Amino acid sequence: MANRLTGIQFRDAVISGAANLGNHRREVDELNVFPVPDGDTGTNMSLTISNASRSIERMGKVPVAEVAKETASALLRGARGNSGVILSLFFRGIAKGLTGVANADGMQLAAALQAGVDTAYKAVMKPTEGTILTVARLSAEAAERTARQNNDTVAVMQAAYDAAKEALAQTPELLPVLKKAGVVDAGGQGLVFIYEGMLSAIRDGKVIASAAEQRAAVKEPVKPEVDFEEEINFTYCTEFIIQKKPRSTRNPLKLRAFLETIGDCVVVVDDEEIIKVHVHSDNPGKAIQAGIQFGMLTNIKIDNMREQNQRIVQDQKKPAKTSKGEKIKPVKPENKYGFVSVAAGDGLCQLFRDLGVDHLVEGGQTMNPSTDDILRMIEATPAKTVFVLPNNKNIIMAAEQAVPLATRKVYVLPTRTIPQGISAMLAFDEDQDAEENVIAMKHAADNTTTGQITYAARNSNYDGKDIKQGEILAMKEGKIAYVEQDMVKAVSKLTKAIVTKDTCQVTLIYGQDVSRDMVAKAKAACEAKAGDAEVTVVNGGQPVYYFILSAE
Repeated sequence: MANRLTGIQFRDAVISGAANLGNHRREVDELNVFPVPDGDTGTNMSLTISNASRSIERMGKVPVAEVAKETASALLRGARGNSGVILSLFFRGIAKGLTGVANADGMQLAAALQAGVDTAYKAVMKPTEGTILTVARLSAEAAERTARQNNDTVAVMQAAYDAAKEALAQTPELLPVLKKAGVVDAGGQGLVFIYEGMLSAIRDGKVIASAAEQRAAVKEPVKPEVDFEEEINFTYCTEFIIQKKPRSTRNPLKLRAFLETIGDCVVVVDDEEIIKVHVHSDNPGKAIQAGIQFGMLTNIKIDNMREQNQRIVQDQKKPAKTSKGEKIKPVKPENKYGFVSVAAGDGLCQLFRDLGVDHLVEGGQTMNPSTDDILRMIEATPAKTVFVLPNNKNIIMAAEQAVPLATRKVYVLPTRTIPQGISAMLAFDEDQDAEENVIAMKHAADNTTTGQITYAARNSNYDGKDIKQGEILAMKEGKIAYVEQDMVKAVSKLTKAIVTKDTCQVTLIYGQDVSRDMVAKAKAACEAKAGDAEVTVVNGGQPVYYFILSAE
């Protein structure tokens, strides 16, 4: 007799798939070929499906359709980054395909997988082959072929998993950038890990345990029960400033490289006189000893993050909170228009508030907010019509998923950078209707050229450039324009690249890890290349990007 998929089995499959991806998320993150520090694919997909895992873990003996529906809903609310949104769309299609089904047979499971593929492809404006979409499509086709011959859900899921692995191996042949980097597609690899976990539950009845559960099983110390995004990999946050030795020839990039071997969240900011250091590590002494080689240390600060986090967790525990989180309570829409913007950094957040933004969603390049994060701020905005500015290309899709969930009219402006968001806000006219404002704000954003100065998070060969971890990256409109060792040179070259004869205003926004001396030098370099354009310097306080430049 052919096996059928029950609601409990599907629940266990999703939980197992989420845990398996979570256990391998760093492995997936490392497949990203773009060297800029960002909210990586593995992390975004894992955060997304983990939201579903928590939401369904207490569901009992109910139809598979009900579990699939709750899974899709939780994935939608928790979707982060483009990869997370695509994953949520895939499971939304699966839920549609299982509508009304109590226990699915092989044909119904295969049809649901195909419905998931159709939903994901339709939602992506320009589907790219060689990505998670390809892996999902070929695996669904294999599942359907198997189901015609064997109406057993185990056989169908096995076929889907086997085909997904084969399709993943072929992704470098479809995307040259993957082949050049010698990696497979990160999103596709994430889906394979999810399928592997699901197959373990469906075929073997074994739910893969998360890393935290595995540690608990062998009686290792476990961390407080917190959300995944608050996971702590190292105990101590160590910060200090190095007063450089006179005529020192030591390269700070070597210090960064060493710190990367003993911890994470490494920031090393260097100018002529000092080096600012930040690292999360279990061995703060090693970080300090390494720093001493470069000069005298001052402002040494070491915090136990696990201890701090435990206090925060205790403070945040609320008896009334359910497994699905607190219910969103919309405020009364008293105003005509309202605004929600995504930003990180005290200076940038205050700037958006000064421009009229009602609510800020904390996030950006390394921390992509979820659809639910954005939706909460939309519902907290007392306006009939709310404009949302994602200010990052990897957040736009998550913001768009909030539109049908909101209780008011929402327009998502596809702003890809912070300067585009600022320009869009400046173009808003209270006396115009919503559609006219959307056109004007998009036009203003499109006419703003953005440059960004950051560092390479990993070794890479991208777009014909050999890039080493720690090197300075100058990016124009999200693409790497220059690779430099010197910050000032990077600012100079990037300014020249974004300024045209029609440019009248250049804005230089500096981040949280930039010294005053470096700001002065960067401003001088910017002014030297800006021609007749006026240069304005703003303290954005943003992480990741040392400088953000805009030309208007």
